Parts: sequence; C-alpha cells; structure tokens
Amino acid sequence: MKHPRLVRGVAALSTASVALSLSACGGNLGGSSAEDFPNGAINLTVGQDAGGSTDLIARALAEPVSDDLGVPVPVMNKPGANGALAAQTLAGENADGQNLMVINASLIAITSLVVGEDEVVSLDDYEIVTGISQDDYVLVANADSGWESFEDLEASGEAVDYATTGVGTGSQLSQELLFNQTEVDGNDVPFDGGSPALTALLGNQVDVTSIQLGEAYPQIQAGEIVPLMVFSSERNQYLEDVPTATELEYDVPVAQYRAIAAPKDTPQETIDALKEAFDAAFETEAYQDFNTNALLTPYQVDGDEVVADWNEQRETYEALIAEYGIDMGGES
Repeated sequence: MKHPRLVRGVAALSTASVALSLSACGGNLGGSSAEDFPNGAINLTVGQDAGGSTDLIARALAEPVSDDLGVPVPVMNKPGANGALAAQTLAGENADGQNLMVINASLIAITSLVVGEDEVVSLDDYEIVTGISQDDYVLVANADSGWESFEDLEASGEAVDYATTGVGTGSQLSQELLFNQTEVDGNDVPFDGGSPALTALLGNQVDVTSIQLGEAYPQIQAGEIVPLMVFSSERNQYLEDVPTATELEYDVPVAQYRAIAAPKDTPQETIDALKEAFDAAFETEAYQDFNTNALLTPYQVDGDEVVADWNEQRETYEALIAEYGIDMGGES
C-alpha cells in the first residue's frame, strides 16, 4: 500500500547550507596546549533556539561545569539547518576545548539522510566528550478521538493526518516508518517544531503526532491528549503503561540522544578534563532534579560509545528507509 509522502520542506536546510562554507573537512585552527586548559570562558553552543529542550539541557549543565572548571560557560544559540550550522562552525574552531556544542543524534543519524552529501555532518569531524541524555518520542492523539491505544486507531479504519516536527527529525522518521508498516492510511502534515505540531493536535487539525515526551507530558497529565505508543527500544520510565512500537511488532526504533562535542584533534588530556567536569555535573542534585523534571533518561556514556551508537543508528535508519521505500523529502 502506498501512502502520501511529505510536503517537501528542505528549503530551510538548503538555505542554511549556503552559510556552511566552513568545511568540517578543512581542519581546525589549532590552539593552546592541554596544559593551558581552561584558558578563559568555554563557549557551549546549541544549534537550536533558546527555550527548547536542547537549550535547557545545555543551561542546566553549564553552571555546574563552570563551577567545576572555575571559568564561565556561556550558552550560545546558533540555530539553523537542524543544528548543522552550529556543528559546521564548531568544526572550524580551535581544537583547545574552549568551544563545545550540545549535539543531537538526529543531526547525525537522520538529517544526514535528508540533505545533500556536501551538507552531511559526520562524527568523524569531532571529538565526543560524553553522552548526556535520551529524550523519547511518543505518539499521541487528541483525547476527543476516543482512542486509548494504537489498536483503537487501527480498528477505526480511518485515514490519519499526522503532524511531524520538521524534515529530518525523529518525529518525521518515526511516523513515516510506522505508517508504512500498518494498514492505516497516513497523511503527513509538516510543522516547524514540537510546539506548533502539538497546537495543531490540540486544535483537532491533525489526528496524531510524534513529539518528545517533555513537550507532551503536561497535556498527557491534563487528559487533553492520550499516549498511544513510545518509539524507544524499552518502555519509558515515565509512561510505564504505554507500549513501545517494538512490542506492537513495528520496527520503529527512534529516540533523541544528545552529547557534548568538541573540534577534531582536541587533546585527549583536555577531553578527559571536560569529561570529568561533566561527570561531576551529572552528579549534582540540581542537574538530577532537572533531568527528572524534564523527563529525560540518562545517557551518560563515553564518547566512543556515542560514536558507535549513533553511526549504528544511521545505518539502521538508512536500511529501514530503503526497505519501505520512504522518501524523507531530501536530496539523495
């Protein structure tokens, strides 16, 4: 069964790529020795707007890391191309540990399957300091639908309009995969972010959407929307009664992960010092409270594990997209 594809929306990615003249393959500019680290403020860049999940995570970590290293850690927002603009800029910075980024797995594992080859962001061009956290996607329906499970949706026999949060996102991929594996006719309706997608759902402009749990949870608690499934490999600790797509026998292993990245060739001694500071931040009561309140699952793993995990995710997603003939709306 063929399903309608996305309204093509990579114009924003292509426009932003004009600004990506800083080539990650061009190398970094060098820097001071590891013995001098830290030498002044450590800039922590976020490739998304202020106030979003990634920005809030960065700000929750910046203060304890600053306290540990004894230097300011300002958070700098550089939105554009799903984080690619910030990532390309970071690749051209001095490899001295003074410039870092909170990088999202979707940029590496999903957006790279949408954009042209010259716009792909690869972990080969960075040093990964540490993993941070996992943020799960949940498929939700308006409570007015009467659906209490995905089985209810299937049994309704209705065609479904589903909102995505943008091209090259986990929201798009999770629903594209899901509705290509079911007998449900799915029609995608793209939005620019989780907030407008949720607003459309609450206004009954769409039937379902896949958004990150932190964005959906207040409305779930209020009874305005109903969680039908989560797309993580295991049940989410905050929605223990909601099955995973895998449990329902759909091959849709999609979640958002975040990590700290530094320019390629940053000295190992500097990476070790940064890892130690972030590990200490993870243990603070303030950050742990933030993690719980934001409904995040810790993903505090070493950089090598991050690289292996995210590259494996990219291969998995690429194979699934090919298997189901999905057009993500990008340049191949």
